[in-house]
Amino acid sequence: MSTQDPAAEAHPRDRLLSAALRLLAADGPEALQARRLAAEVGMSTMAVYTHFGGMGGLITEVVREGFVRFDRCLEAAPRSDDPVVDLLALGLAYRDHALENPQLYRLMFGVIPPVGRQNGKDLVASSVGNDLPEGQTAFGRLVTAVTRVMEASGACEEKPDAAAAQIWSAIHGYVLLEIAGFFDGDDDPVECHLLPLGTKLAVGLGAAPDHAARCARRIAASRLKPFTEA
Repeated sequence: MSTQDPAAEAHPRDRLLSAALRLLAADGPEALQARRLAAEVGMSTMAVYTHFGGMGGLITEVVREGFVRFDRCLEAAPRSDDPVVDLLALGLAYRDHALENPQLYRLMFGVIPPVGRQNGKDLVASSVGNDLPEGQTAFGRLVTAVTRVMEASGACEEKPDAAAAQIWSAIHGYVLLEIAGFFDGDDDPVECHLLPLGTKLAVGLGAAPDHAARCARRIAASRLKPFTEA
């Protein structure tokens, strides 16, 4: 039986991508340098150009992988027979994933650009989440959740994709504030800010205020015990 590290047997492209994700999480965008990545996996810097066309291409793939993981997290959010509960649960899953991967999250949305230059130009990803199918898939999950709330209420005439974009904007703003530490002095930012925000957004989609408030309490309780028992 071979005792070689499985990571060492992976395709060079996969090893470079894994190293980039690992270094980004540990040391931020400043770590995304061709020399450092090559040294991390025991290759020459030429490997970055061979497999990604340069650092810009590699960073695009980091962003792409970020959205794959992000979408996987949203897909795993608990579901119920209540669309408002599910919308709030999706928002909570969004927040939890972002806070668990703050450097990757901010890179995905262009909040922190990579540091460095290539061929005399500042490094940028060749695509952003809005251009990547993986980003559109993640957004589609929010559109689906929003559509369910709107159909259940029958009281909102907003287009689902437009309403979903507005909700994404609101949650994104909240997440960046929490990542930056703006809510560090609060007992529980989720209960103090995120769930009330989600409640107001659900009401804007046509949910009854008292029902939306009950759903928020159910989500709050589910953080302490299994979701189905909330």
